[in-house]
Amino acid sequence: MSEQHPPQASGDGPDEQHRRGAGIDDATVEALGKLSEALEAVEHARGLLYGFHRLTGTADLALDDAVRLFREAGHPETADRVETEVLGRNVIRGRWTFQIVEDYDDNYYAAFKAVERQARDELAEGKRHLYEAEMKEARRTHGRPHHEALPPEDESG
Repeated sequence: MSEQHPPQASGDGPDEQHRRGAGIDDATVEALGKLSEALEAVEHARGLLYGFHRLTGTADLALDDAVRLFREAGHPETADRVETEVLGRNVIRGRWTFQIVEDYDDNYYAAFKAVERQARDELAEGKRHLYEAEMKEARRTHGRPHHEALPPEDESG
C-alpha cells in the first residue's frame, strides 16, 4: 500500500469514507486494520455466545416436554430426576446463559468496541475499514465488470 491514495478523477476509487485523510501513514492503517480484524473475531465470538444462549434456552424449554412425556409414559422417577437435576440448572455456577451474555456485553464487548472506535476517531477521522478499502483497490482489476470500486448509483431516484 502507498502512503496516500488520492481520489481518482474518474471516480473509480473508494468513496470519501474509505479514503485516508492527510497524514495517515501505512503503519497506522495496518494497525487499525489489525484492530478491526480483532473486533470482527469478537463480533463472531459474540454471535456464537448468543447462539449458545439460544440453544441452551431451547434445550431447557424442551425439557418441559420431556418431563411431561416421561410422566405420561409411566416413568415418574426419570421425570423427577430430569426436572430436579437439569431443568432450570445454572450452566455456570450461579449463572444462566443470559447472565453470561450480559457480563460479556457489559464488561468485554463494550470496552472493545469503545477502544476500537476511539482509535479510529483519533487516528483516522473515524473512518472504518481503510485497510480493506486499500486492499480492494490493490486487488481489483480496474475497468472490468464486477471489479467496480463502488456500487452503481441508485437509479430509482
